[in-house]
Amino acid sequence: MSTITIFGAGNIGSAVAGIAVKAGATVQVIDRNPDKASAAAEGVTGAKFGTAEIAGDIVVLALPFPAYDDVIAAYGDQLAGKTIVDPSNPIDFGTFDLALPKGAQSAAEYLAGKLPQSTIVKAFNTNFAATLAAGVIDGAPTVAQLASDDENAKKAVAAFIEGAGLKTVDAGPLKRAQYLEGYGALQIILGVTEQTPWTGGFKVVK
Repeated sequence: MSTITIFGAGNIGSAVAGIAVKAGATVQVIDRNPDKASAAAEGVTGAKFGTAEIAGDIVVLALPFPAYDDVIAAYGDQLAGKTIVDPSNPIDFGTFDLALPKGAQSAAEYLAGKLPQSTIVKAFNTNFAATLAAGVIDGAPTVAQLASDDENAKKAVAAFIEGAGLKTVDAGPLKRAQYLEGYGALQIILGVTEQTPWTGGFKVVK
């Protein structure tokens, strides 16, 4: 099983850390607060942002999209050769429109342009943290949707998700992240407007 590094110990970071531990991975969580990182999930190794070195072959950026540039600035060299998982939904919460840098088609494609020596996988952005942590939604296994141009990277990410009892679907190449981010944004909008519970969301039936 892979060694996985997760940046961020918030709801998504903690949920993904729990999934990875359950799947049998060795898990490192990096956060500006190392105590919070250590408490993200039982069995993880916590570390401080800016001083810790990346231990994982798979790196999950469980951070708001605007924080990605800080990670790239601090860890760009170490991210080379890694599989980078992007769970972000870049939303302007004032307008609920997607908020991307000029010319970017999706957060995942922006990240790919910034990290040309890394492999990018879009995943987890269409799942609320509660359904990832629980592993079920409406009585069925939670399903993560994955997009990437690298089939082996997709399979590696799918392996640790499915190793924890969740399911995955292959959404295709990385350009499909544009669809997934729109899907994720809509789900968030429905949650914010209390039309969808944060413990629920869209369900993929397989």
